[in-house]
Amino acid sequence: MNRISVLLAGAALGAIATGVTIGFSDGLRSQLAAWSGINSTEPAHGHREDAHRNESEHQHDHDNDQIVKLSDRQVAAASIEIAPAEAGTLVRRLSVPGSIVPSGDNIARVAVKLLGTVAELRKRLGEPVQQHEVVAVIESREVADAKSEYLAARLTHNLQEILAGRARTLMESRNMAENEYLRTRNAFEDAKVKLSTARQKLSALGLTDQQVNELPDVPVETLRRQELRAPIAGRIAERRVDLGALVGREGQESELFVIVNLDTVWIELAVPSFELELIREGQDISVTTGATRASTPAKITFISPLLDKETRAARVVATLDNPTHAWRPGTFVTAEIPLEQQQATVVIPKTALQTVKAERVVFVRRDDGFEARKVTTGREDDRAIEVTSGLEAGERVAITNTFVLKAELGKAEAAHED
Repeated sequence: MNRISVLLAGAALGAIATGVTIGFSDGLRSQLAAWSGINSTEPAHGHREDAHRNESEHQHDHDNDQIVKLSDRQVAAASIEIAPAEAGTLVRRLSVPGSIVPSGDNIARVAVKLLGTVAELRKRLGEPVQQHEVVAVIESREVADAKSEYLAARLTHNLQEILAGRARTLMESRNMAENEYLRTRNAFEDAKVKLSTARQKLSALGLTDQQVNELPDVPVETLRRQELRAPIAGRIAERRVDLGALVGREGQESELFVIVNLDTVWIELAVPSFELELIREGQDISVTTGATRASTPAKITFISPLLDKETRAARVVATLDNPTHAWRPGTFVTAEIPLEQQQATVVIPKTALQTVKAERVVFVRRDDGFEARKVTTGREDDRAIEVTSGLEAGERVAITNTFVLKAELGKAEAAHED
């Protein structure tokens, strides 16, 4: 046995001296080292380098846990929008329901002011009209009588004007008595009054000055016809009569058309009484629809001094420009009225925030993807939030579909744990 021990010890010393340890098991290597007098608890130089390299690689992998590597093509495919963090305004908004109605300044009705029969309807439902364009023609004995009365008064006036002029000449040459001249002068003044009265009656029936002046030249058979003109430009929103209908009599229809101009519309809102002190006439608001979420600016033009007895809300009217006629009356909308504003150094949309391991993070854009960075937040409004630390103004962050990046980050962490 002593001889065998000596032989083994010699073989071990020879292997260590030449650095030949390959092929031995760990247990045998430790036993040989112990037999040769070497401390087995101190790793060899090569093993220390391996340990240091493994530690570095572990730290590098830990850093990569916060990186989501995506190419530009993958970012575009995931519909991830990127925007810089920047200074902004936090706004507290009041959201109230409302509806679109035609502007009271841009709605008109084509109506008759006498008894008659509809002879022509020159516009169909939905067709555009210009201001003062003829939209209908009615026939009426009343209008014929009024025109005839005017023509008779006009003839009488012209005749009395000539007689008054001659009488003045004769009176000045002392060939006419003054009393005779005064009678002629009085008849002329009476004719002037009757002509003015007849003209005013035609104006009340809807005839323009040009139409009245052209009456002496029109055919007699057309005196019973009266043209109805559009008071404003717009579109025919309603047609309430048919050809041949009797209009103007008590209990019967007097309106032929309703014309609406939708270049400008009103938004009627109901604002709670306790919020009225925070809004004002002339204030800018934004309006959205539930279907498209399209937003457009509007301006408050009227705040009612009266409250609804049941809802305790005030009627508020805002004016909205509608050049494309996309906002149709009857549409339900939501109006956002800004109430308070606060300035902040770094503001991002709320959609940019995600919660990872109970911490709020944003995904900051890098050349190779995104970095999930912990941030501290402060004040906020309905849409945006202030970042007080962890993010600098100008840094680009993902603001939409950030849940995709959160999911990818989770996958990377799970793979690392495996």
